[in-house]
Amino acid sequence: MMLFHVRMDVTIPRDLPAEEAAEIIARERAYSQALQASGKWRHIWRIAGEYANFSILDVRDNAELHEILSGLPLFPFMKIEVTPLLRHPSSIREDDR
Repeated sequence: MMLFHVRMDVTIPRDLPAEEAAEIIARERAYSQALQASGKWRHIWRIAGEYANFSILDVRDNAELHEILSGLPLFPFMKIEVTPLLRHPSSIREDDR
């Protein structure tokens, strides 16, 4: 498995009808919570004062990461930055995955 640090910034268009935005956000929540339950989406943190989050995903490879991210219902409204993560050679923890 591979770990990735992912920053997701969301910008929903102001002219998107409120009902449609609410439906997309509900699908986003269900999708991300299913991935969290599966262990693939290890952590998610809101960035204070922004419509953004930092997440840690634990996936098979780059292709699976791309599949997961592009499947996000809010994907069309996101700017995403991905950083691959590796165990640091000075780490004393064995469970830092």
